[in-house]
Amino acid sequence: MLKISDVVIKGAILDMDGVLWRRDTLLCDLPVLFNKFSDYGIEVMMATNNGLRTVDQYVEKFSKFGVKVKSSQIMTSAIATGALLKQTFPGGGPIYIMGVQALHDTLAEFGFFHSEEDPLAVAAGLTPHLTYDLIKNTSLVIQTGIPFFFTNPDPTYPSPEGNIPGAGTILAALETASGVKAKLAGKPLPFSFQVSMERLGTDPKATLVVGDRLSTDILGGQNAGCKTAMVLSGISTKEEFYAWKPTPDLLLNNIMDLFSQ
Repeated sequence: MLKISDVVIKGAILDMDGVLWRRDTLLCDLPVLFNKFSDYGIEVMMATNNGLRTVDQYVEKFSKFGVKVKSSQIMTSAIATGALLKQTFPGGGPIYIMGVQALHDTLAEFGFFHSEEDPLAVAAGLTPHLTYDLIKNTSLVIQTGIPFFFTNPDPTYPSPEGNIPGAGTILAALETASGVKAKLAGKPLPFSFQVSMERLGTDPKATLVVGDRLSTDILGGQNAGCKTAMVLSGISTKEEFYAWKPTPDLLLNNIMDLFSQ
């Protein structure tokens, strides 16, 4: 069993980018990692602020790396955005969407579709092929006064090249251009953690959140009452870890070190 502060861990919520991989570069031996979780009797969920892939695409990516996961084990910021929209507009409907196809596909599962005519709201996220006109047009729609939703605030995104602009960079541009603050859906907001624990069947004190970013993964896990472990394979540094209050429960060079405590 895995114990942290004399508490037996029954479930784990893992970030993916910067914890399991950087884009398509693995940071650990995934089959060995998931076998370890199984050996320790720990159920696993993956919760990411990256909305560039659909759940099915993430399941396929895990399969490519030799790990079989269920779609119910994946939580993305696009799913959180869809759920937040559904709370406001239970019947679904037309919205103005600025984002990749995965965002469109995910929101469609909640009953929402892109429309520039009388949209109920704006929903936006990381858009790699960003243009000035896209920022301009989206900000003008936001300025009409309809609700503005955004997937997550991550300013950067870990890649093999280094930290590159993330969704939060685009969020800053849209908020600056429109003068409107977005309603955020992903980490560190509570929804992803709440749904993950419901699916795991665990309570917060027996759930470990593992992430590489203090301001989203760790803050969200702490706010949810979970145990937290920060890895040094992604964004946040050792110096930032020790300056963070309250200090996370564990500091790991790599997620595999979790099982050598």
